This record gives sequence, structure tokens and C-alpha cells, in this order.
Amino acid sequence: MQNATRPIVAVVGGGFCSPQEAILAERVGRHLAQAGAILICGGMGGVMAAACRGAKSAGGLTIGVLPGFSAEDANPQVDIPIVTGLGEARNVIIVRSAAAVIAVGGEFGTLSEIAFALKLGRPVIGLGSWELAKEGRPSQAIVKAQTPEEATQLALAAISGSNW
Repeated sequence: MQNATRPIVAVVGGGFCSPQEAILAERVGRHLAQAGAILICGGMGGVMAAACRGAKSAGGLTIGVLPGFSAEDANPQVDIPIVTGLGEARNVIIVRSAAAVIAVGGEFGTLSEIAFALKLGRPVIGLGSWELAKEGRPSQAIVKAQTPEEATQLALAAISGSNW
């Protein structure tokens, strides 16, 4: 999905993350903002907070789709909190609202976001995240990136080649 001229990119990952994942997520957020993209995420801590921090450091706009019932639960870097009361079911809203998804690290909640994104036909870029296989055969559904810069470039290139 895009607003008039700015793509919306989801950054997904664990609510708790390693310091290295936080650094990667922050850099992804910064690069997305520098490219003019709007960042959407789950609005909480960990990868989500780091990505928002990076986006805000570059003057970007952030949207947090929250699992609970209060906008006050959002991390301080969320500009637009969307209160759902849906718990993990909010994952569908996050990826449906995005034109592409960048997964940084992550646990099973991140895996669900990846699965929903792939089901919806959204490009998924993985940065130290999940890999998929079916019947022992690797799937290339998640495009691997080695750096935050590459992840951002791949996501934006996928969007520009799409009609979302």
C-alpha cells in the first residue's frame, strides 16, 4: 500500500531483541525515512522501537499498530498509534497496510507476519530472520539481505516494480 507518493513499509521483529538486532532495525528505519517511506510496525519495544527510533532520527513518519487497548502502550517514537485490542491478530493489519515487509530477527510472531505477508503477495526481505523450506527444499520466498541498506533497497525496489 502507498499513500499518494510515499510507500508504506513494515518493519517486523521481536518485541525483545539482541543489541545487534536493535542496531540493524534502527538503521533500517533510518534508511526508510531517508528514502521517504512511511514505517509501520507493531508499535511496541525491541525491533519495533529501534526501527521507529531510526526513522524519527531521519525525520520519518511512524505508525504503530498496537495489540492492546491503549495508545499509551506505544513506544515513544510512534507518531500514529492505532489501537486494536486484537493481540497478535494485529499482525494481519500491519502487513496488509504495507507494500513490503522487512523482517529483522524475530520469533514466532515475526514468522506469522512473514506468512501473512507472503499469503497476501507482499515482498518480504529478511535481515537475520527466518528461512523457509517445504519438504526439505529451501524456498526463496523471503529475500535475504546482508545489511540494512540492502534490505531497504530491496524492499523499495520491489515496491516500485509493483502495483500496490
